[in-house]
Amino acid sequence: MQRDLVERARKGDHDAFAELAGAAISRLDAAAWLILRDPEQAKDAVQNTLVRAWRDLPTLRDPDLFDAWVHRMLVHACIDEARRLRRHRVDVELTNLHAPAVAGIESAVADRDQLERGFLRLGPDARALVVMHHYLDLPLPEVATTLGIPLGTAKSRLHRALQVMRAALDADARYRPEAREGRPA
Repeated sequence: MQRDLVERARKGDHDAFAELAGAAISRLDAAAWLILRDPEQAKDAVQNTLVRAWRDLPTLRDPDLFDAWVHRMLVHACIDEARRLRRHRVDVELTNLHAPAVAGIESAVADRDQLERGFLRLGPDARALVVMHHYLDLPLPEVATTLGIPLGTAKSRLHRALQVMRAALDADARYRPEAREGRPA
């Protein structure tokens, strides 16, 4: 089914491409958001990916590899967007002063925040690896193929990315010793 849609889209069928894009957009959007951590930048990266996919679709050699091809384009679009963003970005985070009190989720929120801080220490290319392997559940050989890198390189980069995240979590735990004892910081 998808192969037929790809073949039709390669010949200029707008409806076939719209169906392909519609089937892939939620996964692309989720992956872009996880890599960039900004919904507007993620939407821009997805849009750029889909425009480029439409333009470059005739150059796709194997229609069965459409998903991997689009994911690779998305990763490159995210990295380009992150580079552009780094040049012009000023981070201001607003905190909610009237957060609802829900018992029992404080530790889960603290854990999520720690993971988020560790994740943000990674560059966009390392985030892309982690997202594709751990969030999209793609096997590492498929991630390597999608990113256009050798499997050994993907393994070593993923290992280094996880080491950076662990180091960030360890540093955070040393910085706030009361968080290890189960008390809120």
